[in-house]
Amino acid sequence: MQTETLIDTHLHLVDRTRLDYPWLKSALPLRRDWPLADYATQARQLGISEALFMEVDVAEPRIEDEITWVEEQAAAGVFPITGIIASGRPESPDFPAYLDRLADRPLVRGIRRVLHVMPDELSQAAAFRENVARMAGPDLPFDICVLARQLPLAQDLADAAPNVRFVLDHCGVPDIAGGAWDEWALNIRDLARRPNVWCKISGVVAYGGDGWALDDLGRWVDHVAECFTPDRLCWGGDWPVCTLGGGLPTWVAATRAMVAGWSADERARLYAGTAREIWRI
Repeated sequence: MQTETLIDTHLHLVDRTRLDYPWLKSALPLRRDWPLADYATQARQLGISEALFMEVDVAEPRIEDEITWVEEQAAAGVFPITGIIASGRPESPDFPAYLDRLADRPLVRGIRRVLHVMPDELSQAAAFRENVARMAGPDLPFDICVLARQLPLAQDLADAAPNVRFVLDHCGVPDIAGGAWDEWALNIRDLARRPNVWCKISGVVAYGGDGWALDDLGRWVDHVAECFTPDRLCWGGDWPVCTLGGGLPTWVAATRAMVAGWSADERARLYAGTAREIWRI
């Protein structure tokens, strides 16, 4: 039987000799280099055909250096990197000029600003929202990385920029281990009512606590699938963060098990089809 191939829409790579990662100082389990060659070996074994690099929150002055480095990684041909979701600072007056510079970097397919470690007020500022709305011009999607309690902020941001495509990372970072279901589930349903928002099934293995079981994750993934439907779902490996919950092989196996009952067309949307539409790859 032929394995259905995956597009990984959430690949992190780390090279501390080239770039600066301030957050790694407090992330001991991840505090090392994570090279593409290591990922590539596992990815090929698991049926992952290509990947989108996801920015790794490098020090702000190094944002464009990170893009350059990943462009080099892609050109080296170790593994197909077919797009970059670059870091961005929509709160900055320089953001419009940054968008102009990205026009000369065709591998950049989207932008993310990590919000879950920032004050809630950041994404509520008028300048931030106006700059995010500018992304409709170059047709760059914006990945939303928020905590579960911040999902209403994601709703407001999507409403403020209706012509921009938004992708919710990690199913909205639910507290699966703590069982914090009700508010998360309600806010996911609310967010899914916005037609300009998609959702990425990623990251959840890191939220299930030690010794999670498949059913522990399945309830949360099923709810996201019900709310967004497979037409607005994509898949992400979140390597190397997924190593905190069992690793990439475990996460791929769990994904395939959770969606085994879906139709072939629905799985094809999750595994690759939706990603190709969102990021034009």
